Amino acid sequence: MGVNKLSKPIIFCDFDGTVTANDNIIAIMKKFNPPGWETVKNQILDQSISIREGVAKMFSLLPVEAKDDIISYVLEQAEIREGFSDFVAYTKQQQLPLYIVSGGIDFFVYPLLEPFGPFDGIYCNSADFSGDTIKLVFPHGCDETCTSQGCGCCKPSVIRDLLGSSAKSIVIGDSISDWEAAKQADFVIARDLLAEKCQEADIDYKPFETFHEVIAIVDDYTGVKS
Repeated sequence: MGVNKLSKPIIFCDFDGTVTANDNIIAIMKKFNPPGWETVKNQILDQSISIREGVAKMFSLLPVEAKDDIISYVLEQAEIREGFSDFVAYTKQQQLPLYIVSGGIDFFVYPLLEPFGPFDGIYCNSADFSGDTIKLVFPHGCDETCTSQGCGCCKPSVIRDLLGSSAKSIVIGDSISDWEAAKQADFVIARDLLAEKCQEADIDYKPFETFHEVIAIVDDYTGVKS
């Protein structure tokens, strides 16, 4: 069912595994393979520790000396999902606000998005390289309404902060870090683990693999076609 053309939905799009074909944090961990990272990853996935605690713990296993190698590796291996450039152009053409809300880290999120911007906003975590190991900083933590209270970049809190009272929210994502946002979204476009969780919880969503599919889904939802 479409929405009124005058009431433009606001799009909140994940980055890792959504804009990019793979999860960059997992790619970094696999490549540099610090002892113990897989245990932490499994604890995040089974929700025995919070995303914030787990991601911080994984990066704390990496020495700051690896900074340049990590950045080079991410920029070299990251693959932007098919159709993303067209999708960004589409949102500009249709005047649909587009925010990137990511559990990723600034040192790779910003360089990878730079060719496609500007966006209405980019929200992600930051890295502090001043110590011996990489320390993560979380500038977009949970508000008092968040049921998790353990998000790194708290997507539901960002959405609540940005969403006007009458605007509809579209959440695009792929993983556990998008789950809280998907539960409160007006419309969900999902793949991979997020799609599975939406199915299990009987949350209505549309599946996608490319951003050309996303364009068609958003087009249908907003009813922009005559």
